[in-house]
Amino acid sequence: MPTSGVEVATDASLLAAQSSAVDAIRDDALLSSSLWVNVALAGVAVLLFVYMGRNVRSPRARFVWGATLLIPLVSISSYLGLLSGLTVGFLEMPAGHALAGEEVLSQWGRYLTWALSTPMILLALGLLADVDRGSLFTVIAADVGMCVTGLAAAMTTSSVLFRWAFYAISCAFFAVVLYALLTEWTAAAADAGTDEIFQTLRVLTVVLWLGYPIIWAVGVEGLALVESVGVTSWGYSVLDIFAKYVFAFLLLRWVADNEQTVAAAGSTLGTAPGDD
Repeated sequence: MPTSGVEVATDASLLAAQSSAVDAIRDDALLSSSLWVNVALAGVAVLLFVYMGRNVRSPRARFVWGATLLIPLVSISSYLGLLSGLTVGFLEMPAGHALAGEEVLSQWGRYLTWALSTPMILLALGLLADVDRGSLFTVIAADVGMCVTGLAAAMTTSSVLFRWAFYAISCAFFAVVLYALLTEWTAAAADAGTDEIFQTLRVLTVVLWLGYPIIWAVGVEGLALVESVGVTSWGYSVLDIFAKYVFAFLLLRWVADNEQTVAAAGSTLGTAPGDD
């Protein structure tokens, strides 16, 4: 079929936007380095985690390992998307924003990454703690809602009020996740006999995840107290390094050394209600 002039113009505009984004990233050494470091670390993490899981045999432990392996796999794809200009773009900040009328480079692809990688983190933690299906579904659903409304907050350019409204909703979803990690899931881990490692991972997750909304609030997308996109990007990248790769390493090392404990913790996800 012949291509219409509108389609050609749209394609050209999209290519130009990606090219401009790539140029902006390349010209900002701080921004560029914050992305390439994570590509390298995610690649190393994938290879390391494959090696660490080579001798894992029990179905439950392999389930945990598979969920954890997806974390760096999603991350490396995401960071390549940012570097290629595919998942970044320039947005004009609305009236009332500290940078009103200015175009800001938005790394909106990060939210897509978090919507895919953070559920894997929670799935691994839920399996480790042997939580019930209903709780696991609710917490993961809240997590996805947190990421999607965070994306809405970052992408809304019509009103600064709507940006902060989406931010508040995202934080409300986050509160659901925090509540489960700090109460119900902690108790379940104690019953499952995995509370020692769960406590460590819980603290790591809660403390680091609290950093994301703080960076949003003080960075270019929020109050713009920090106007450097590169500094903001490094803030997110450092959090990703510890919340994803360090978290996954600690979890997989423990699972590899305590496979029988994981296998004996129960089979909440694989057993019908009432089965033993």
